[in-house]
Amino acid sequence: MKKFSSVTGLVLPLDRANVDTDFIIPKQFLKSIKRTGFGVNLFDEHRYKDKGKPDADNSQRPINEDFVLNQARYADARILLARENFGCGSSREHAPWALDDYGFRAILAPSFADIFFNNCFKNGLLPIVLNREIVESLFKDVEATPGFALCIDLETQGIKKPDGDIINFEIEPSRKHCLLNGLDDIGITMRDAERIRQFENNWRATSPFYFTLK
Repeated sequence: MKKFSSVTGLVLPLDRANVDTDFIIPKQFLKSIKRTGFGVNLFDEHRYKDKGKPDADNSQRPINEDFVLNQARYADARILLARENFGCGSSREHAPWALDDYGFRAILAPSFADIFFNNCFKNGLLPIVLNREIVESLFKDVEATPGFALCIDLETQGIKKPDGDIINFEIEPSRKHCLLNGLDDIGITMRDAERIRQFENNWRATSPFYFTLK
């Protein structure tokens, strides 16, 4: 898993509550487990005017110019601003894969669905819970200011606005540690790989009968 220390980038406002994982990445694209290649189908049913199909040439599909992801002012946005209960619905891990593959590194919202929230941390994305008043203020700032960007620093747990104001956020220490060091569940386990090997060798030496039974 790639590390997360900080991100500075444009903010894309998705002004819709209860965005579910099928909205994020529709079910027909869940056939692969490679974790890459999903960015072109992020928000597919709203991003394009036709029905998306796996392995289609997306460059030839008709674009929904009214959808926020297709608006030129938000091109290359790296921070997603959302409403309540973002990531609800099914538990598909493809949702954070698609967001990450598109280029988003952090998501700001008043609340997240639990499974999606956990999946983000396991895939190097930073979901940040902010109170509704702050989120509403950020939506207004983004709308009023073309090119509105934020700087999010995980180490200091601060979000720096263009005017220099800092918005502080909370994160569990263990999750912060894993993001800063690029550790998913497998990475955490592999830190103790040598101790695991020693245990297995000792077990084989002291209890050989476990390994000779047929």
